[in-house]
Amino acid sequence: MTMPPDHPPIPKPRIGVLLMNLGTPDAPDAKSVKRYLGQFLSDKRVIEIPSLLWQPILRGVILNVRPKKSAHAYAQVWREDGSPLQAITTAQSQALKGRFGPDVLVDHAMRYGNPSIPDRLAAMKAAGCERILLAPLYPQYCAATTATANDQAFAVLAGMRWQPALRTMPPYHDDPDYIAALQTSIEAGLATLDFEPERIIASFHGMPKRTLALGDPYHCQCQKTARLLAEAMGRPITIAFQSRFGPAKWLEPATDLTLAALPAQGVRSVAVVAPGFSADCLETLEEMAIRGRETFEEAGGERFAYLPCLNDSAVGVALLEKLVARELEGWMRPA
Repeated sequence: MTMPPDHPPIPKPRIGVLLMNLGTPDAPDAKSVKRYLGQFLSDKRVIEIPSLLWQPILRGVILNVRPKKSAHAYAQVWREDGSPLQAITTAQSQALKGRFGPDVLVDHAMRYGNPSIPDRLAAMKAAGCERILLAPLYPQYCAATTATANDQAFAVLAGMRWQPALRTMPPYHDDPDYIAALQTSIEAGLATLDFEPERIIASFHGMPKRTLALGDPYHCQCQKTARLLAEAMGRPITIAFQSRFGPAKWLEPATDLTLAALPAQGVRSVAVVAPGFSADCLETLEEMAIRGRETFEEAGGERFAYLPCLNDSAVGVALLEKLVARELEGWMRPA
């Protein structure tokens, strides 16, 4: 069938895979951090306090105090190619390109900051992606991470006349391939140390305790990840939660308090892993690798190691390839 000469061009049908992560400031300075935090902390999925109560606190106090402190923290881990989270997520996306055939476009986006989810979805649609897999890079499901990333993507589709078909990648907290990848990565990291840690701590990002009562499965999925990992490695793993913020009760035990208490219990060497993060970021590289070490050593600890996330390592990329390929089943056309 021949199209009329004035018909707008139609690109070849393709499939899109959009890796989604939390986000990062554009630069390690107070202005950029303030813009980022303003977006992040205004998300009602993140801060479940009525806006009339929360916004005056956010605009009047937090955004005038916290950006400078956070900018200093970002500066300690910033790389030549940008923030660790941005650089690693970009590398993960690049590593997956071409692995699913020429008709599958792989890209990445951030829920807060750049590149944005609306921008990359629009680019995918313009490139002919009639089917798009949203792949939140959060092993454990949390409304404040997985759901809000999907929410933004759904909002973009709500403004489209010709919507692509959409799928979302589910959490993979107990996936055997994920547990095996963690085991391989952690054991390789342990083999590089010049000491045998007496305790391995799995530090997950914290959430307010009320989220568990409200039905969020995050706490349970973190517990299951740690249990399966301990079983696979054949050694106990201590679970803890980091990054407390504000006066609310948070999931326990707290990582910083756990690290501070261990030396008094006779534990002089530890290794910390972060199986809730798909890529190293401020919370792992500054909060754990730097401040976590300081907390442990100031309490009398002697040897501390932070072992990196799966990141864009060979085992990490192989895991992402398996997860994405599984979700693309039925969409892929035979060669």
